[in-house]
Amino acid sequence: MRKLLLASAVSAAFSMPMTVSAQTAPAVAPAAEQSPHTFSGNFGLFSEYRFRGISQTYKQPAIQGGVDYSHASGIYLGNWNSNVSEGAGFPAGNLEMDFYGGWKKSWGDWGLDVGAIYYYYPGTDANSTVGTAITSPKTGAVHTGRVNNKELYIGGSWKFLSAKYYHSTGDYFSQPGTKGSHYLDLAATHDLGNGWGLNGHVGSFKLKNWSIGTDATNGDYTDWKLGVTKDLSGWVLAASYIGTNGKGSCGATNPGYYCFANKLPFVAGVATKNAANSTVLLSVSKSF
Repeated sequence: MRKLLLASAVSAAFSMPMTVSAQTAPAVAPAAEQSPHTFSGNFGLFSEYRFRGISQTYKQPAIQGGVDYSHASGIYLGNWNSNVSEGAGFPAGNLEMDFYGGWKKSWGDWGLDVGAIYYYYPGTDANSTVGTAITSPKTGAVHTGRVNNKELYIGGSWKFLSAKYYHSTGDYFSQPGTKGSHYLDLAATHDLGNGWGLNGHVGSFKLKNWSIGTDATNGDYTDWKLGVTKDLSGWVLAASYIGTNGKGSCGATNPGYYCFANKLPFVAGVATKNAANSTVLLSVSKSF
């Protein structure tokens, strides 16, 4: 009888609604909704500023930094800035400000990036009255006023490989008649572990309507880079070997297209350097 009563009690207990347990269990807080908006920034010190393999700071140090916004939909906007040298083609200017925006998305190992970028150089003034007008050797067309550049780009990536194509929608850095100049960037990265990384790059540039055979005015070239990085608690140390086959020889009778002066106008007696020759670039940077 005692066994029967015990069995009945156990059976009744298991058949009762679980209202008591439900009432006494602690409430679970709902998971916080993740914001679709992301803001970030970056800052760095560089031994010089190289743009597509060509020195923009007369081989002097550069301070660079920017801010970025991205949305979960893939849309992004950003700004990046660096000091530059007047003699790199920015008369009366010493600052580059880039503004860009586009759409970026990834699907597994694959990625796509499309957008536009505007290169702005405040204070520049290519005024022919002071001998700094930008003149096309092919057409004789002259540009005076502010220097700028506008490009559209499209890029794709797969795992550690990426490719990006840039196409100018106006005169390339205000050089008359160069609309349609383009640049192709092929790059690769490799994670070595423990904060170490390798990166490599090959780029090809075509300057439209500016080249005249093999004359010094030929602006076409190929550039390449091989670098190593080390992440130290968010600070990234980097060293890269950069080279190009750009025409930068500063011969007195036939200076190369990438022979840059330390100031403008580019006249006899002004100091010059080959902005396209090989170099080792050192930097320290941080993203936040």
